[in-house]
Amino acid sequence: MDTITRADLVDLLQKKNDFSRQEAMAFLEQMLELFAQTLEQGEGLKLSGFGTFGVREKTTRIGRNPLTGQEALISARRVPYFRPSRLLRDIVNSE
Repeated sequence: MDTITRADLVDLLQKKNDFSRQEAMAFLEQMLELFAQTLEQGEGLKLSGFGTFGVREKTTRIGRNPLTGQEALISARRVPYFRPSRLLRDIVNSE
């Protein structure tokens, strides 16, 4: 399974939109920064036809170390998630 990296995305933006490498890199960095800032503020981000990014609040709980079996306290935290749109799921699952 191939994985597209940040550098690959810059190359694609550069070729498909006739951007310079610096413009493509700046555009991608700005978009990713906007996504991160939106999620950091606890807001959701919906990209129509692609999916929804959001943040879930996890409460403090007791966990267990799988190696030792010893109980440990897992602190409360915020966890980002992605839920694909129906359109994206259909595209991925099309033959």
